[in-house]
Amino acid sequence: MTVTDQTSRPGTPAFDGGFLVSSSPATGEEVGRVPVSDADGVRDAVEKARPAAAWWAALGYAGRRTRLLQWRATITQRLDEITDLMHRENGKPTDDAMLELLITVHHIDWAAKKAAKVLGPRRVASGMLASNIAATLEYAPLGVVGVIGPWNYPVFTPMGSIAYALAAGNAVVFKPSEYTPLVGKWLVDTFAEVVPEHPVLTGVYGGGETGAALTSAGVDKIAFTGSTATAKKIMAAAAATLTPVLIECGGKDPLVVDADADLDAAADAAVWGGLSNGGQTCIGTERVYVHEAVYEPFLAKLTKAAESITPGEAVDAHYGPATMPSQLDVIRRHVDDALARGGKAVVGGSESVSGPFVEPVILTDVPEDAAAVQEETFGPTLTVSKVKDMDEAVERANGTPYGLGAAVFSKRRGVELARRIRSGMTSVNSVLSFAGVASLPFGGVGDSGFGRIHGEDGLREFTRPKAIARQRFGLPMAIYSFTRTDKTNALLVRTMKSLYGRRR
Repeated sequence: MTVTDQTSRPGTPAFDGGFLVSSSPATGEEVGRVPVSDADGVRDAVEKARPAAAWWAALGYAGRRTRLLQWRATITQRLDEITDLMHRENGKPTDDAMLELLITVHHIDWAAKKAAKVLGPRRVASGMLASNIAATLEYAPLGVVGVIGPWNYPVFTPMGSIAYALAAGNAVVFKPSEYTPLVGKWLVDTFAEVVPEHPVLTGVYGGGETGAALTSAGVDKIAFTGSTATAKKIMAAAAATLTPVLIECGGKDPLVVDADADLDAAADAAVWGGLSNGGQTCIGTERVYVHEAVYEPFLAKLTKAAESITPGEAVDAHYGPATMPSQLDVIRRHVDDALARGGKAVVGGSESVSGPFVEPVILTDVPEDAAAVQEETFGPTLTVSKVKDMDEAVERANGTPYGLGAAVFSKRRGVELARRIRSGMTSVNSVLSFAGVASLPFGGVGDSGFGRIHGEDGLREFTRPKAIARQRFGLPMAIYSFTRTDKTNALLVRTMKSLYGRRR
């Protein structure tokens, strides 16, 4: 058979006789292959998931908790297996894969244990006008949720939707990225080991056509992680059937350094936030704004730290290759444009983007309207800018269409500044830390998307609220009836004025 759609760049997905071929982004060697799901196959998966969802929901919170904790244990016990697969298919070092798995199992654990408390029936106050009503609120599962996952964090990111949707009582049809289909299949297969009765978690595999088919296959919600451009296509397709969507797109996350910041900690955080995973992190740091009073010493510390970071396949490499080969062109364009417009490379430069391993690039004096500042780079680069005060820092931090994550380093004003930054999440005197807090919602605003995974909001994202009002006893006067009298109306008016007519 002839392999098609294969380019000379390692890691590019290829299709061979009905199979999706996955290869290493570092070496180009084949890692494995999975059968491609066409539109009929995707619809079939969704139809089979429908009765599975009813069975799974009927297990109740306790039954689902038991199975999810068994899955958590299976993933943990087979940690070496999955981290090795992530390294071969995605390219990241196994240590980074381990960290991704650690945060993932933490979230599975939280969702499984908290779902009953967050979503189960609870009494709510009825109010004086409905004192004869017992009001309860609960959250019912949607049914079948379609999840379209990314390649950069092929376990942690989609699991923010998968685990929370499952804990809420839904079945899930999961379409992993075409760059990491084997990691996605591993997750589906291990879940089937602890839930063998029905296809509660199903995998469908392929490129953009498979994702499009899932969007229009009759699922009750789509959770998508990927580019803003693709998100708009997903939303347009979902609109035809009024299918709700959860959208998590990229970011251009800022890190703000105040005059009183711990500069060693801030520099270390900037390097980790910007360069870890090869910069292929939606909540990774891409822009740094530093108070002029500490700009020079901060830049010196940042430069020294970045110069010690090396990519590669070696065991001691800090990060791996660019997983998606086409991203190399974006990184190179951003660096070249920044330099052409007067920017300076204090670490690396255009020659650093030779692929598949991109060396760290630290840029200064880059204009705010440059591509390297306004567009998501998704590579191991940072732009560092001097600002006269934190008002300017916040203004610049808010100067892109994105609004996913952010970080602030300040001893006195950290929380104050964090509140002023337009983002879904902000770390104070740390970077990316919100991702590891299972009780915090995760998501963005603007071009970074909408909706939330993680935390109580993440559980409710995959449910519909169900309100129940039960009359406990009848009132001596009819209110919700055509038999209501003028005397009753007059009493209601007096009551309304007494309760709500005072300006206080």
